[in-house]
Amino acid sequence: MKLDFETDAGIGTRATLGTIVLSTDETLEPEFARMTALDGVALYHSRIPMVAEINTDTLQQMEHDLPASAQLLPTSLDFDVIGYGCTSAATVIGQAGVARAINSVFPQAKVTDPLTAIIAAANALGAKRLGFITPYIPDVSSRMRHKLEEAGFEIVAFGSFEESDDRVVARISPTSIATAIDQVSAQADCDAIVVACTNLRCLNVIGKSENRNRTRVITSNQALAWHMLRLAGVADPQTGFGKLYETTL
Repeated sequence: MKLDFETDAGIGTRATLGTIVLSTDETLEPEFARMTALDGVALYHSRIPMVAEINTDTLQQMEHDLPASAQLLPTSLDFDVIGYGCTSAATVIGQAGVARAINSVFPQAKVTDPLTAIIAAANALGAKRLGFITPYIPDVSSRMRHKLEEAGFEIVAFGSFEESDDRVVARISPTSIATAIDQVSAQADCDAIVVACTNLRCLNVIGKSENRNRTRVITSNQALAWHMLRLAGVADPQTGFGKLYETTL
């Protein structure tokens, strides 16, 4: 028996989002699943090759690999926004380079990345004096700090785990991250604390850290998901993900 069927608009009736995730990343997808769990929002992932060692050369290589990774997203979909999930590589490649590579495959999609999203998030919160936390080696942290300063922010406090192996970064405990936020917050009066890296497990510590330190917390995954939703026109207030999710662009 041949069965009859009807078709509809699919899952993404409000927004269709795509992310390109590092092959070494263990954190972005579970955190994004929570932050984008909204009716009518569809989320799809692709992966991009990345060796465990984080340095300028390995980060730069991903600019060449981005189009191939974007092609692994469903080409039948009209993506509203595609996010590239690497804070450090976005710093090295630059926002324009990331967008150019992804738009070569999906020319109509809006494109963002964690660094672009962090800047948008800090501006939305009216935060100018930033505490800054990374897991990176000094060269990568310095590049990112310079980008934030170029965007008009003052870095008034800083700390880094200085770990070059992305597999180890994924294992840094949320308790260690919360302690780092406390330590950096104590260095100076901060409008917000930025915790950079999509592989750091930050989502469960944001709210308590904000309350304890009486400041806002911006993390790579939190900011990227927020920016993608807002660029797609989805501005539902959500609880549990920090003060950022009470704001619009």
